[in-house]
Amino acid sequence: MPGGTTGSETGPETGSDAGPETGSHAGPGTKVGAVTGRRRAADRLGLPKPLLLGYAGLLLFMIGDGVESGFIAPYMADHGAGTDVRAGYVITVYGIAVMLASWFSGALCQVWGPRRVMWVGLAIWAVFDVAYLLLALGTENFPLMMLFYGIRGFGYPLFAFGFLVWITNTAPTARLGTAVGWFYFAFTGGLPTLGSLWSSLTIPAVGRLGTLWSALVLILVGGALALVGARNRPGGDRLAPPEVTTGQSLRESVSIIWTHPRVLVGCLVRIINTAPEFGMLVYLPRIFSDDVGFGTDKWLQLLAIIYGTNIFFNLIFGALSDRIGWRPTIAGFGALGCAISVTTLYFVPVWLGPDRYWAAVVAGMLYGATLAGFVPISALIPSMAPENKGGAMALLNLGAGGAAFVGPAIASLFLPLVGAGGVTLLFLALYLVAFLLTFLLKLPEETAGRAAARREAGQTVG
Repeated sequence: MPGGTTGSETGPETGSDAGPETGSHAGPGTKVGAVTGRRRAADRLGLPKPLLLGYAGLLLFMIGDGVESGFIAPYMADHGAGTDVRAGYVITVYGIAVMLASWFSGALCQVWGPRRVMWVGLAIWAVFDVAYLLLALGTENFPLMMLFYGIRGFGYPLFAFGFLVWITNTAPTARLGTAVGWFYFAFTGGLPTLGSLWSSLTIPAVGRLGTLWSALVLILVGGALALVGARNRPGGDRLAPPEVTTGQSLRESVSIIWTHPRVLVGCLVRIINTAPEFGMLVYLPRIFSDDVGFGTDKWLQLLAIIYGTNIFFNLIFGALSDRIGWRPTIAGFGALGCAISVTTLYFVPVWLGPDRYWAAVVAGMLYGATLAGFVPISALIPSMAPENKGGAMALLNLGAGGAAFVGPAIASLFLPLVGAGGVTLLFLALYLVAFLLTFLLKLPEETAGRAAARREAGQTVG
């Protein structure tokens, strides 16, 4: 495992993020000491002060997006889709849109700016959600469900990953891992954790349809808080030179595959990060609820514990990575840690049975914690292509979207052949592959430094 941080991983805070607030942010009626105190508190937490309201808005936005996660498939089946399979088709179309929008978000941020990309994402989510609720669910029209719910899938990746690009271009390099950790704290805290909690409280009061309308309110409030609160903050405007067109930026998001092949390796690592998480959801619910004997309630509680643990460890590993290095954190705590925890999550409950629920909780917490070990990859990958951060983020986001397909595909293909235990061991193998691939994720100054050392050694020998 590489030791310590190198290059930009240890760079000092510079620019406006390093000094006290001045100018319009500390006007005549503002106490400079109080402003500086708030500034230092935000710095200690690793939060980019200019984007504080953006984080709060993202949390509300993702709560709204996660409201439906626990009941939308059966609700659509009962209101126009007809069967769970047909409802699954709608969700599949939605997933394709999410993957494409995740990929394009980085490239679009380069030419439109993160702020505009976030506005587009918010508008898509709101407009097509209204169309979906009124014209698709309201009339129980299956083709319109496919159309409107599918298009709405472009909304949240443009908003959320647009904000992630904003963070990577605003946060001080020395605190970038922590800043990204706060992003995933807000992202995962909303989807599915607090979103599911919200629906559990509102469904008894206003029903499922009323809960879906309440999600739209959360989306609008969160979007307004993030975008209006950060409207004059740096980093939100166009990132690419003026001569770069949208088409060129989109092509660069593809061409980076051969201009920076190590970024493609990072995309593969990002897919492996959460592919087992999505894949295990194909078979764990039935096994833990029925075969092990936990029942549905305890299985859902376990799932909540896993995600709840993950939320807080996103912050812990984000901060830790700024101290010990991004790559060592990903390799040791993320890839190697998940290789161990994904195995224990399945085999410990299966071996010990329903009377040892506490052991399943410990195994689940371990998996949730180690999943967070991959958080610094969102800081590392764009730093590997500093002249094309948008393309790097596009490929990284493609990995995030692709995991939702790769994991279930592996589970569905191999479950009949090797069983749940065999599929779990395949996921163990995937994490070990990620562990090895992580050592290829090198920053430009590392590769340049080693090349110079080789040249110098050659001249010495000659």
